[in-house]
Amino acid sequence: MKISNRIRILIVDDHPLLHEGLAAIIQCQHDMDLVGDATSGCEAIRRYSQCMPDVTLMDLQLPDMSGIDAIITIRSEFPEARVIVLTTFAGDVEIQRALEAGARGYVLKSMPAGELLDSIRQVHAGKKRIPPEIAAYLAEHFGDDPLTTREVEILRQLAGGNRNRDIAEKLFIAEETVKAHIKHIIEKLGANDRTQAVAIGARRGIIQL
Repeated sequence: MKISNRIRILIVDDHPLLHEGLAAIIQCQHDMDLVGDATSGCEAIRRYSQCMPDVTLMDLQLPDMSGIDAIITIRSEFPEARVIVLTTFAGDVEIQRALEAGARGYVLKSMPAGELLDSIRQVHAGKKRIPPEIAAYLAEHFGDDPLTTREVEILRQLAGGNRNRDIAEKLFIAEETVKAHIKHIIEKLGANDRTQAVAIGARRGIIQL
């Protein structure tokens, strides 16, 4: 049974300066306690069960696994876990994946401290918190025809600078099939060519460069 009604927070981020900055901001709040921190996904999963925080701030880019995978693992054991994704990245596909994994909020690291604190309080109160600019970005791509698993695989190969022949050999498919997939990728992403398709894919979080 909790003695205090202060919001217990776990920070998961592997950037020391940001980590320390977040800790300092939280420790200044009359209604918050920093109960733990972690710098990797595996450590986050372990620390969550030790600390049982009310709200977890989770970076998406961790050294051992994605923050999304860490969220999925934590919520498989603790379905009531309230997680706010904290990231520099605002690609709509990545946002959607985080929300589908059960994240209750999404905060960009460039946002003012006050907005982060408001998000923590709202998520703790049982609400979801998606900033208006992120919601607008999600809406912009709502209903877009998503890339198939194979198309994402080929887009990653394009990002690696591979030619059609190389991709065909790596994926054990015909070169003509690769060409057809690339045509569909370009059409679905609204790109002019394969280079722009890679850029759009990275910006939207479909692939990581």
